[in-house]
Amino acid sequence: MTTRRSRILLLAVLAALIAALVARAWFSEPAGFSSEVSGEVSWESLVREDSHVLSQAQAEEAVLVEFLDFECESCRAFYPTVEELRAEFADELTVVMRYFPIPSHANAQNAAVAVEAASRQGQLEAMYKMMYVTQGEWGEAQESKAEVFRGFAGDLGLDLAQYDQDVADPTTLERVTRDFDDGLALGVTGTPTFFLDGEKVTANSPEELRAAVEAALDQ
Repeated sequence: MTTRRSRILLLAVLAALIAALVARAWFSEPAGFSSEVSGEVSWESLVREDSHVLSQAQAEEAVLVEFLDFECESCRAFYPTVEELRAEFADELTVVMRYFPIPSHANAQNAAVAVEAASRQGQLEAMYKMMYVTQGEWGEAQESKAEVFRGFAGDLGLDLAQYDQDVADPTTLERVTRDFDDGLALGVTGTPTFFLDGEKVTANSPEELRAAVEAALDQ
């Protein structure tokens, strides 16, 4: 009986381990992973009224939406190119940021909440950039880095009492979660995932993303 119970316990542990590995793999697809989205992409789910617009083009010719995770190394690799595109095509390209914190990344959600809290003091972009610049210092850590992010808020001159209040406010996390849920509904399975004028972009490198944007602007 003892042997049988041991076998059952071992099988249960193995099953749980396999399930965890499958979930981790599903949420860490490489940049450019493209799964088909059934039906037409809902623009309302892609860009909501309160979505964070990093760059609003005055003579808009294309809209680039990125679902990102601040702890994602691929997102960090694409970050310089996204910034270059924003600068080069400021008059033509609107760029929208959506949160998609991967569950297997211990501090992805903490980072997104910190950025969202900073946005309530008008410092969204500053904190967004801070996360990528410092990712090598806190990324992949298993313990909470919420205090590190609070330090970033202090470095940016935010009102820390207000920041603490906003981080603790349930609506801040709800805002992040809404982006994540929209991403799932749109077929997002990994980060970064880009949509250009409502269509998912297959970009396996920053160069391919640039090429897709330039092609859209030339049409």
